[in-house]
Amino acid sequence: MVKLRLRRQGRKGKPFYYIVAADARAPRDGRFIERIGSYNPNTNPATIDLNLEDAVRWLGNGAVPTDTCRAILSYKGALHRHHLNKGVAKGAMTQEQADEKFAAWMSEKDGKVGAKADDLAKVAADAAAAAHKREEEIKEARLKAIAEKNAPEGVAEDAAEAATEAVEGEVAEVTETAEEVVAEVAETVEAPAEEVIAEAIAPAEAIAPAEDAAPTENAAPADEASEEKA
Repeated sequence: MVKLRLRRQGRKGKPFYYIVAADARAPRDGRFIERIGSYNPNTNPATIDLNLEDAVRWLGNGAVPTDTCRAILSYKGALHRHHLNKGVAKGAMTQEQADEKFAAWMSEKDGKVGAKADDLAKVAADAAAAAHKREEEIKEARLKAIAEKNAPEGVAEDAAEAATEAVEGEVAEVTETAEEVVAEVAETVEAPAEEVIAEAIAPAEAIAPAEDAAPTENAAPADEASEEKA
């Protein structure tokens, strides 16, 4: 009995398979009758290269595929083509009708495969964008950490500059005030002596009685008072 199965190739951890028609009694990776394709599961989606006509021919001759090989043949349309060929052999349809049905099936299958490839490409692009964003966030975090590490020195310098400016401003204000006070004192000292003396005597004159003041009615003349005393 002939089986359609996979024959392992490739190095460890990176398997690669031949799709072969081999005697069921032969070892899995031993001798085979014919190679009809290859299967590479290391890509996404998996890469399948199958000679469809050879696969359909072996199926028509009674070859039995293994479970994994059956899934591959179904995916590539070999089983569907074999089913249509049996319909033609039984007279259920013509060869032209079978070819049209198979072409429609392949077109629909290619559309699904293309959509899956587009989805995978989109997922890959989104993953790349997310990885780039993550790298930018890590970069910003590192820059922030470096800035915080160097911040005390910069803050100290800024504080010193601010304190210096504040002290200089206060010194300028005190100096300006002192200059104004000195100017006022100088003006007072430089005033004429007469004005100063006049300001000092003015209260005394206000207190002393006037010499020309008229005697009161009750006051006696000075001569009369002397005679009465004698």
